[in-house]
Amino acid sequence: MDVSYLLDGLNTAQRDAVSAPAGSQLILAGAGSGKTRVLVHRMAWLIQVEQMSPYSIMAVTFTNKAAREMRSRLDELFSATKQPINSRAMWVGTFHGIAHRLLKAHWQDANLPQNFQILDSDDQLRLIKRVYQALNIDDEKWPQKQAQYYINGQKDEGLRPQHIQETADPYVRTMLQIYRAYEADCQRGGMVDFAEILLRAHELWLHKPHILEHYRNRFPFVLVDEFQDTNSVQYAWLRMLAGKESFVTAVGDDDQSIYGWRGAKIENIQRFTQDFSNVQTVRLEQNYRSTGNILKAANGVIVNNNGRLGKKLWTEDVAGELISLYAAYNEQDEARFIVERIQEWVRKGNSNNSCAILYRSNAQSRVLEEALLREGIAYRIYGGQRFYDRIEIKNAIAYMRLISNCHDDAGFERVINTPTRGVGGKTVDDIRLFAREQGCSLWHAAEQMLANRVFSPRAGNAVQSFLNIVVQLTRDSENQALDFIAQQVLEHTGLLVFHQNEKGEKGQARGENLQELITACRAFNPDTNSTEGEIENDEDLSPLQQFLDTAALDAGETQADEFEDAVQLMTLHSAKGLEFPLVFMAGTEEGLFPHKMSGDDPERLEEERRLCYVGITRAMQKLFITYAETRRLYGNETYNNVSRFVKEIPSDCIQEVRLKAAVTRPVSFHRKPNAQILRKGMSDVGEDTGFNLGQRVQHTVFGEGVIVHFEGQGPTARVQINFKQVGSKWLVMQYAKLEAI
Repeated sequence: MDVSYLLDGLNTAQRDAVSAPAGSQLILAGAGSGKTRVLVHRMAWLIQVEQMSPYSIMAVTFTNKAAREMRSRLDELFSATKQPINSRAMWVGTFHGIAHRLLKAHWQDANLPQNFQILDSDDQLRLIKRVYQALNIDDEKWPQKQAQYYINGQKDEGLRPQHIQETADPYVRTMLQIYRAYEADCQRGGMVDFAEILLRAHELWLHKPHILEHYRNRFPFVLVDEFQDTNSVQYAWLRMLAGKESFVTAVGDDDQSIYGWRGAKIENIQRFTQDFSNVQTVRLEQNYRSTGNILKAANGVIVNNNGRLGKKLWTEDVAGELISLYAAYNEQDEARFIVERIQEWVRKGNSNNSCAILYRSNAQSRVLEEALLREGIAYRIYGGQRFYDRIEIKNAIAYMRLISNCHDDAGFERVINTPTRGVGGKTVDDIRLFAREQGCSLWHAAEQMLANRVFSPRAGNAVQSFLNIVVQLTRDSENQALDFIAQQVLEHTGLLVFHQNEKGEKGQARGENLQELITACRAFNPDTNSTEGEIENDEDLSPLQQFLDTAALDAGETQADEFEDAVQLMTLHSAKGLEFPLVFMAGTEEGLFPHKMSGDDPERLEEERRLCYVGITRAMQKLFITYAETRRLYGNETYNNVSRFVKEIPSDCIQEVRLKAAVTRPVSFHRKPNAQILRKGMSDVGEDTGFNLGQRVQHTVFGEGVIVHFEGQGPTARVQINFKQVGSKWLVMQYAKLEAI
């Protein structure tokens, strides 16, 4: 059999990874090194050369988008062969998706009802709110979001309430009390949150060894993408599945481990070679994305981290343009500079979509957005609300969930008074209390309270009206197509009119989104639209149930939809996995990046440095790095030094730029004796500024200094001043408020 097509076009390291003998592998895949291609070709090699069944291979990644891409590439790779495979029947999916698939197949062994409901983040918070009310906990002292974070964090570590040592600490005692009550409510209502999906799947291995043995035999090969992002429970789940016989291929990059704040453990990839036997390590270091100077900068920064597994990116591409560093006077000046560079880029025939502005904090986007709006430049915030995260879609989905299972408490509570039908908060509280006392669902509680005439006549009529709507929708939906069900929900609940009547463009947009839900239902096909492929025993699930499961899993991710041609704004964390010809890294200042909370913590500082490495390697052709010497953020004005990460960039691949000047190296650091500085249009007199070269001046913050250079004219001119106490600073005249001495 000719399998040369599996190795064609691969470099030496990629070939070594793809064609390695059967065994465990650690593939250290640097940014832009073609890891997805290697992962897919490795799977194809196992099937074609090692003669493994496609259905004996499990491939796990972190996003549904990545899983779909993997399947698509597999289909393309096998399309020309005489042995086409059905990639949708393979176990290729996310951790959450595969764990959900296991729980659906073994719901009884997992101690779950067959139609257990997935809680998204909003549903989970709503349930926590009910727990607070039942326990009479002050949500001002103990914010509900804090409890949500605590519960998910404990589950990510594999800890149930009984595993946590209770202490005298009021925080621990309160959180444990909430966690216990929350767990009881979830178990009673047949509900699982996202962290629970993984923990329950791990416990399935622990408590049911015969099931674990079955899957160990079934999947002798397990491949895991983005291994550096695994948390404790995911790693434990993988180790149990692999046992001593299965082979695990871990693909990842310790230099891109940036999600420690949400539970990812960089130690997992660092200790992989110790925890798994006879591991072959392959380094993918050739980069196919960025120019030489960009890679040199990234290497220069990341080499300062300790405990790295070690690799150095390189490229056969040209060195490319130097990285440009701009020292802005304040955040307004920084935003203006970025917008002007984007305008220059677009005038050269490039698209807005090829530009990305990256920042450490979401709060930085406001000034950037305002600057883009002033110039009429289209932009979008990447990582904004996805389709299934939008409030109008969540409301419609809640009704569809009640059609599937009227005892879905989260769905019941969300829409009992949406659209408004006269069910007040007191009535809902009474239903919650009755349900808790009787140990039943909210739906059953409402039925019993109506039968016993507990409600006032007005409240009773409103509750009965709601129940009647759901009952009628359930009857009308029997054996009907998904799009018909969605259409009925929108019309008979009044949701479509309710949201369309919201003021302005919001109402129009929400109405259009609801109409798009009907289109999504019409296009839904479990074989092609399911993010994780067919689940075990899927004949027991109706199309509606499969659609709801898929929607819930999609809503758990944070990737943004595709939009029109627009400049992309995003946090550095959101940028991971993306690439753009032109990139701006804004706000590279001490205290902001690295964040002030990380500066004194070695581990957190190293993660911040990895975040900088990720940001630099998003750029393909040109990278601008900007910082503001003064910045108003969170209502406070700060005076900043350039980030230590910028100082770690080799001096020969970066240049400092000014409004009318350019220098070969940044003047703010790396200066060498007699270093040549190239200036264009530099003035020795400040025309229309009232100041002259060599004049002594006083600044309210920086103190006394001497003017050494001017750029521009009038109030927008920039002036360079050598201050006695803080050294050289560039200031904008209209903001500087200088006084002559």
